[in-house]
Amino acid sequence: MALLLGIDPGLRFTGWGIIEASGSRLRHVGDGVIATDGAATVPERLKALHDALAALLAQWRPDEAAVEETYVNRNGTATLKLGYARGVALLAPALAGIPVAEYAAKSVKAAVVGTGGAEKAQVAMMVRRLLPGASLRRADAADALAVAICHAHHRATRTTWAAAKVMA
Repeated sequence: MALLLGIDPGLRFTGWGIIEASGSRLRHVGDGVIATDGAATVPERLKALHDALAALLAQWRPDEAAVEETYVNRNGTATLKLGYARGVALLAPALAGIPVAEYAAKSVKAAVVGTGGAEKAQVAMMVRRLLPGASLRRADAADALAVAICHAHHRATRTTWAAAKVMA
């Protein structure tokens, strides 16, 4: 059994979701959104994000974390700010000694819905089906839980490969 933290980074809203993975069984543990003050400076917002993630890590003590990769769009400034938030999302668990994996949005969608081109509503619907009890107050929380589910599936694959190698 492992406690997995999924993070959907954003400077304004960062979604987080925690699941328990035991083999192929998944159980919802918690989810939510970290919101930063839009009137604050970027460094202040990044510090607030870091502090909130550090508090989550201390409270839940996950075994592993997974972060969604940055989607590059036409607005370079927005992409750069998203990259700052993603850096904090990668750093916080690493500082806590927690292994961190990264997944592209298409990989997350494929793991949860079955296709990398799924819409956000489809992802949220499948997260609700796979994790009964998830609150999903915002799409960011659903996306974070989807990242955690994706990581759980990839962990299972790696574990199966490792076992097969030992047996060979």
